[in-house]
Amino acid sequence: MRTMIAGLLASLAAFLPIARAEQPASTTAWDFSFNSIDGKPMPLSGLQGNVLLVVNVASFCGFTPQYKGLQALHEKYQSRGLTVIGVPSNDFGNQEPKAAGEIKEFCQGTYGVKFPLTEKAVLSGEGAHPFYVWARDQLGWMNAPKWNFHKYLVGRDGRLVTSFLSTTAPDSGRLIAAVETELAKGAQSRPGRPDDPKSETPPVSQ
Repeated sequence: MRTMIAGLLASLAAFLPIARAEQPASTTAWDFSFNSIDGKPMPLSGLQGNVLLVVNVASFCGFTPQYKGLQALHEKYQSRGLTVIGVPSNDFGNQEPKAAGEIKEFCQGTYGVKFPLTEKAVLSGEGAHPFYVWARDQLGWMNAPKWNFHKYLVGRDGRLVTSFLSTTAPDSGRLIAAVETELAKGAQSRPGRPDDPKSETPPVSQ
């Protein structure tokens, strides 16, 4: 019986967030950086004070038409401080095999995407991008991406608010309500780091 209980506890532990000494409790989204689809540095600190919707995207997925809704959401709320960020990834179903230039051309030409896109990134396993490791640790394995078009909502203070499954459309009432709640909180300084200089705003892919 003890052996069975120990095995069960070990199995459950595999699904729990992993504590990482290099990521203290004060870590926020502003501590992470991507490269843009054009290969330029894209520090999230350049968006400090904004609300972020970070979405892992792919070109050959059944959810790919969500690009249109994500762009509409970005346009509607950008003036109030929302930035949608697309993170191309080939992790799920090998549905993003394109090179950076092809991804950019596809997104802009097919769906009119103007919100920032990053370089292709690994989201799971040992090579996962640090933002996604942090997000998994903060919200738990159950809230980590399991497929394309998973969405993380980041508040103005850089803290993760919640996540939305791939099946949650950009025009979902629940998602919009969460975005509007965070936008209504107004601009806030970074907790515990009020003297940090803001970096240049990440470039938007044209």
